Amino acid sequence: MRSFSVTAKGGVEKCRIVCRARALSKLKEAVGGRRTFVFTDENVLHLYGRAIKRALPGAFVYAMKAGENFKNPQTLFELLQKMAEAKLNRASVLVAVGGGVVGDIGGLAASLYMRGIACIQVPTTLLAQVDSSVGGKTAVDFCGVKNLVGAFHQPELVLIDPAFLRTLPPRELRCGLGEIVKHGALDGAIFDRLAAQENLFDLKFLAEIVPENIAYKLSVVRRDPHETGLRKCLNLGHTMGHALELADGTLSHGEYVLLGILYEARLARAHAHCDGEYLEALEALCRRVLVCDPAAFDVEKAAEAALLDKKNTSAGTVVVAAPAKKGEYVLIELPYAEYARELARIRRELC
Repeated sequence: MRSFSVTAKGGVEKCRIVCRARALSKLKEAVGGRRTFVFTDENVLHLYGRAIKRALPGAFVYAMKAGENFKNPQTLFELLQKMAEAKLNRASVLVAVGGGVVGDIGGLAASLYMRGIACIQVPTTLLAQVDSSVGGKTAVDFCGVKNLVGAFHQPELVLIDPAFLRTLPPRELRCGLGEIVKHGALDGAIFDRLAAQENLFDLKFLAEIVPENIAYKLSVVRRDPHETGLRKCLNLGHTMGHALELADGTLSHGEYVLLGILYEARLARAHAHCDGEYLEALEALCRRVLVCDPAAFDVEKAAEAALLDKKNTSAGTVVVAAPAKKGEYVLIELPYAEYARELARIRRELC
């Protein structure tokens, strides 16, 4: 078992993250005698519904339809309505059991209900375990923009169990590896471990590297809890990744992040002082995980979507957090027209 904590000013613990086997069995102890509401999705309920009910007998359980396309205000308000019908109060706790979509919506609902109730996260996907359940970001997509409406709301507890990875299809593992590779692009030790690993999809390897990714992300979050500076590095690969996700929508989030890293590494070559040999190794790592053709996408449409990215600081420009050297990134800001031309050029290079 490994545990981590997120502390507020003054050293008060705000969130505890525990990596351990039989995580669900610890939920009853974690919620205590509080009124409990479990939020999940239909896929997770099918796989783990009995285990959830054994762990939390008498808890209210509500399952949303599974899928990224349901990460919207309608689902959020349906959840809030169910929470109100369950007569939750300020002392109640919401337990989000699922992947990143469930965690984001559940966390946002917990932040809004009665101006904030406690939340426990039980991430069941690799992506959620290494990224979205850590750091307190919550959101829904709105007006065609990823995560446009959201809030920072730290869960009081995150329970991470490697056993959940056994039920994931290869695409879900690939999705999580997208964020793991992103962390590797920011942390030299993680990069070296990934580069040396023969089978990146080995479950034993993934179970071992999940805590390393959590430790890295927490090291960033502790220094910048509300993304005012350093935490922007965690957007590496995400400007292009989110843009492709909005323009295309046929792959998983993590796969788009890997594509974003490929494109943004090429941007760094042209617009920043960087280590070309390292970027080649990073691109090779991305290609080991991806099964799609990086040039098979409408980059013109993606460029238009990137204009709506919430990380942009001024109208008509696009901001990118791009890899530069091992363990280092650079912020690149380009006028939209130049950004669009660069994406077209990079696509031709990748053909």
